[in-house]
Amino acid sequence: MRKFKFILLAVFTLIFTQACTDSQSNRQEPVFKQLPEIREIKPEKSVKIKVRRSEKDDYSWEISGDDTDEIVKTDKKLRKGLKTE
Repeated sequence: MRKFKFILLAVFTLIFTQACTDSQSNRQEPVFKQLPEIREIKPEKSVKIKVRRSEKDDYSWEISGDDTDEIVKTDKKLRKGLKTE
């Protein structure tokens, strides 16, 4: 009975050892490709506005940013909102 348990244990050990070996060594590692379109996209910087009010209740502002179209749009909105020309 003792020999039977030992043989059975040895057989299971060999089966599980064979099943756990690295048979996936033929697999290729995943390759991550970077698309040039994605690499070139940069987040847009927002327009920065500094508004000042003078003693005569006149408003002035400084607008800075990278996109000139956004700067012009923001300037028009400020002029319309503050009603200054």
